[in-house]
Amino acid sequence: MSLTVEGLSYSYGAKRALDDLSLEAVPGRFTALLGPNGAGKSTLFGLLTRLFTAPVGRIVIAGQDMGQAPRAALARMGIVFQSQTLDLDLTVRQNLVYFAALHGLSGRAARLRIDAALERLAMRERAGEKARALNGGHRRRAEIARALIHDPAVLLLDEPTVGLDAQARAAITDHVHDLASDGMTVLWATHLTDEVRREDDLLLLHRGRLLASGRASALTEGEALQDWFLARTGEPA
Repeated sequence: MSLTVEGLSYSYGAKRALDDLSLEAVPGRFTALLGPNGAGKSTLFGLLTRLFTAPVGRIVIAGQDMGQAPRAALARMGIVFQSQTLDLDLTVRQNLVYFAALHGLSGRAARLRIDAALERLAMRERAGEKARALNGGHRRRAEIARALIHDPAVLLLDEPTVGLDAQARAAITDHVHDLASDGMTVLWATHLTDEVRREDDLLLLHRGRLLASGRASALTEGEALQDWFLARTGEPA
């Protein structure tokens, strides 16, 4: 089930953050939303997650219209925000149990889903550790595992590798590509071109507008993605 945005516009006073934005992310594909800082990525994620609402445009998550049925739309999403949201004084499993309870899951059903999510992110051996004791990469894995507990159709990740070293960034990117390969709809926001693979779907966002959309390899036509990105945005990647 896909994520669709149609004609979305949003302004902060006189500043237009998104301008008639339309895009789609589909199941089984890693869709990279690439744009420099200030492109409108965080504004889009704020609208996708109902932190605020747009007066113009339409968002549909796995068949659920955000404007007409926001709770149903949000229930179909898993979300990993740029800022860390784990309770550092709880263990990894306790964090996931608490999140499962928020979605009405408890007992055996919750345990099975938590174990499956931890297994997918190679985190089962860390389940009993306090979140505070984890390095940045493992904290991110725990947050992604948490986002999968309620079996979402769409996974949103807003700059999920910020502050991580190169090895941790590569590991997180690999894990999320695997989730997309398993059939999930993934929208991954980033300003880093090395997180985008040639076979990925690419959305280029700049100054609130979508400048390009398609398979990364087809858009760049053999040009290095970093050079292609810089030529269109005037920003270093």
